[in-house]
Amino acid sequence: MSVHPWQMRTAVPRILLTGPPRSGKTTLVCRLAEELTASGVAVGGFLTREIREGGERVGFTVEEIEGSSALLAHVALSEGPVVGRYRVNVAAFETLALPALERAAQHCRVTIVDELGQMELFSRAFVDSFNRLLGQDIPLVATIHARHHPITDAIKQRPDIELLEVHLGNADKLLAYLTCRLSI
Repeated sequence: MSVHPWQMRTAVPRILLTGPPRSGKTTLVCRLAEELTASGVAVGGFLTREIREGGERVGFTVEEIEGSSALLAHVALSEGPVVGRYRVNVAAFETLALPALERAAQHCRVTIVDELGQMELFSRAFVDSFNRLLGQDIPLVATIHARHHPITDAIKQRPDIELLEVHLGNADKLLAYLTCRLSI
């Protein structure tokens, strides 16, 4: 039996943006959230932003799209898992990120997750929540670190994932592609 194009179910976009640190992944998803929102698409999820003091990066916040923020990691923290020179505040991350993902899944047309990286992977609850999100019919764009890790390697290998590499020269092209793909 053959299937005609109009009978095929359109795949729900599950797009991962990868690339080395400072390649523009977070900037791209920030711009994407702004573009989609401006075109009337409800966007939820969270973004990760740098904290800078005196021109030096000293930590990171996690910010719900159109919502509150929490401290993800900082050089001055005395407790928490260590990533480089930062200590990760797993409890604060979970307090913000888990409800943000739940709200996005329930109330938004597109979910953005920035990011699936070393710091965020310390939260088993976040990994479980993200995997549940992948099982739902919700368009998703997430940034994911380029390094090898068993959890992110497994996610990258899923057959329903579209993996795109971000580098300084292709951000505008990717933004146009993503905006078009998710504005349907």
